[in-house]
Amino acid sequence: MEDIRDVVKQKYAEAITSKTGGCCGGGKIDLGGGCCCGSSSEATDPITGNLYLLKEMEGLNPDLIATSFGCGNPTALAELNAGEVVLDLGSGAGLDVLLSAKRVGPSGKAYGLDMTDEMVAVARANQAEAGITNAEFLKGHIEEIPLPDNTVDVIISNCVINLSGDKDKVLQEAFRVLKPGGRFAVSDIVLRKNLPLKVQQDMLAWAGCIAGALLDQEYRDKLAGAGFTDIDVEITREYELNDDKMISIVNNLSLEEREQFNGSIVSAFVRAEKPKN
Repeated sequence: MEDIRDVVKQKYAEAITSKTGGCCGGGKIDLGGGCCCGSSSEATDPITGNLYLLKEMEGLNPDLIATSFGCGNPTALAELNAGEVVLDLGSGAGLDVLLSAKRVGPSGKAYGLDMTDEMVAVARANQAEAGITNAEFLKGHIEEIPLPDNTVDVIISNCVINLSGDKDKVLQEAFRVLKPGGRFAVSDIVLRKNLPLKVQQDMLAWAGCIAGALLDQEYRDKLAGAGFTDIDVEITREYELNDDKMISIVNNLSLEEREQFNGSIVSAFVRAEKPKN
């Protein structure tokens, strides 16, 4: 797991430093359209593009979109209420944390947890710029959440759990820190069928959110094994393996293999609950 962590940490430290690999594949933001990444006709990153609307960004620097490396928008899909405590696993530059902090209001709080020094530093700077006081960014691993038991109402995450080498531990920790009745509501990459072993073992494909992804049923089983109930996996986006940027992630697949496995990689919104008793 340490090898995986090192590769992921290096990739995302480089990404946040150079602001590449995020929404629109490098920071182009169209302020004239409904989406911060411009219209659907424009070339965008196949995983991170067209996820956030301008109306969500009120009071925040729209450049935050350029440093969002997620595969969904959990804050748009998760139910967040005033006064709740939210935890974002793998919070990156802090966009989803700051959006959550706005939604839960002054009586609530949003935590962000990230293992990368560069990400935590940028997130704290973004928080200061936005003047949001009910957010806090923590340094740590999602397999070892630095919060007490039963303290969080909602856990969100944006294309991060697939990066972990020990997903069972991540889900067990998520269950531990959630209050009884708490909700798990994350965006993640999910597989419809197993990818070839050469992709699963490719560190570039792992850091690109592909190699470590779980099968739909595996995700359900692991959540149930951690104690969660009311589990649902909703597909939100399907990826074409012949897209140029997807090819760069799965470049060790032949054309025939890409056609064979096309449609097997998707984004999903994964929901579950911790029982109340």
